[in-house]
Amino acid sequence: MKANDLETTKIWLGTGSINIFGLPFAGKDTLAHNLAQRLADKVISGGDILRSHADQTRIKEIMKTGELFPTDFYLSIILPYISQPALKETPLLLSSVGRWSGEEPTILSACSASNHPIRAVIHLNVDEATVWQRFETSQAQQDRSHRHDDAKHVLEVRLKEYREKTLPVLEFYKQHGLLLEIDGQRKIDDTTEAALEHLRAFSMASVL
Repeated sequence: MKANDLETTKIWLGTGSINIFGLPFAGKDTLAHNLAQRLADKVISGGDILRSHADQTRIKEIMKTGELFPTDFYLSIILPYISQPALKETPLLLSSVGRWSGEEPTILSACSASNHPIRAVIHLNVDEATVWQRFETSQAQQDRSHRHDDAKHVLEVRLKEYREKTLPVLEFYKQHGLLLEIDGQRKIDDTTEAALEHLRAFSMASVL
């Protein structure tokens, strides 16, 4: 992406946020960090926030099941975090914040109220065969620091939860004109460039 195009995207983003969704092992956090390096944003992963929460006993118990966190409990942790005064003037890259259908209006309102209105939602699209392939590679390499949700039976539940609870979230954002579909089957550098191009085009269309 050209420097001028990147600057245009930054101006459009302002102190807003971009929320990234995708299946497990789609590469959401990696894409978020790559975009952060180019757009000077801070990355906030819903999973990382939960893993850093004080009540780790309950966090680990839920993570081990592969199920999504109850909405009330989830929002009670996430929303105060993104509303921190220290983040007020900083654009944010959100990784899967609000994965349960029905949470979208609250997430949108909270982001706007905290000076981080959601400018776009990225769906990093990979198929389930790729998910399982990446899972097997990760297991062999042990490259995810022994996460509690990294087990075959847990991944099966996580995929089911995604199909039933998160796909409707994407449809919500699509209906609100915020969804960008990005092919996540490619190498991460190619995926990052494609995401930047989609964001540039989206930003240009938004200001017309």
